[in-house]
Amino acid sequence: MKDIQKKHKKAKRRGARVRAKITGTIIRPRLSVNKSNAYIQLQVIDDDKGVTLVSASSRGMKKGLGIDVAKKLGVDIATKLKEQKIETVVFDKGAYKFHGSVKAIADTLRENGIKV
Repeated sequence: MKDIQKKHKKAKRRGARVRAKITGTIIRPRLSVNKSNAYIQLQVIDDDKGVTLVSASSRGMKKGLGIDVAKKLGVDIATKLKEQKIETVVFDKGAYKFHGSVKAIADTLRENGIKV
């Protein structure tokens, strides 16, 4: 098996392991993080109904996956959550490690009064 195929297989397995342990409800929805090479996307999902409650993306911001962009996204999603009167979320990091931009998102949410 080629190296890139092994890498994708391991990432899929890590993501499935995380998703097996957490689910979102209307009281405490799931905040899902997705990163591509150019952008970061965040979704707050109610898994009981299967609907996205709030979303934010780094499209339109300067390109890059830096911590500065992640902090701006964290502030943006926190204000949208407060408008929806949601105070707690379950953090779904997916297959990504909890450092860098993923950690910056979680820390910014905590600083803005959202329990993660």
